Amino acid sequence: MPILSNSASTRIKVRNYRARLRAEGLRPIQIWVPDVRTLAFKAEAHRQSLAIADNAGDGEDQTFIDAVSALNDE
Repeated sequence: MPILSNSASTRIKVRNYRARLRAEGLRPIQIWVPDVRTLAFKAEAHRQSLAIADNAGDGEDQTFIDAVSALNDE
């Protein structure tokens, strides 16, 4: 029996793992999400939070959010 390199052994394990998941009816997908660590994301989040804070109807909005929130302490 030939000796497998570590990377070859890892590839075989990953292939077998994926085959088992597929046999269970699962399929792999790739999801791209915003990188919350970037300065651009932080700047946009800050811009949006300021826009919400300056909104004249924010009292009504917050009342609605509080009414439907599962985190409501009441």
